[in-house]
Amino acid sequence: MSIHQISPSPPSRGLNIGLWAAQTLIFVSFAVFGFMKMFMPVDTLAAMWVWPGQLPTWFLRLMGLVDAAGGAGVFLPAVTRIKPGLTVLAALGCVVLQISAIVFHISRGEAMVTPLNFVLLALSAFILWGRGKKAPIFPRA
Repeated sequence: MSIHQISPSPPSRGLNIGLWAAQTLIFVSFAVFGFMKMFMPVDTLAAMWVWPGQLPTWFLRLMGLVDAAGGAGVFLPAVTRIKPGLTVLAALGCVVLQISAIVFHISRGEAMVTPLNFVLLALSAFILWGRGKKAPIFPRA
């Protein structure tokens, strides 16, 4: 038997639990922040965060849509097992989004607001790695 005939061991239960927990956290976080950006009045958001009142409203609403789509993309394809490869692509998008958010805030002198972005970045990168390499979800048969 050659090494190529040996099938890899299945992912551990702990890894799968951790990935589902991360996917759920990303889904909920991105959905909440996305819907806030899409539907809350700009004045209300500007009172919570500085930047929404300093950028065009269309940009704020677009960022809300991107957030909501990213959260849904990380969770729904995996849980339904319909095109679960989209979960990996959505996780990659969430990684890029969080890196962009960190750069945006630091460039504006708002480094103190980036800890949540770093947490979301770590969770998104974990999902990207886990669902991409270690514990992929396969489509329904």
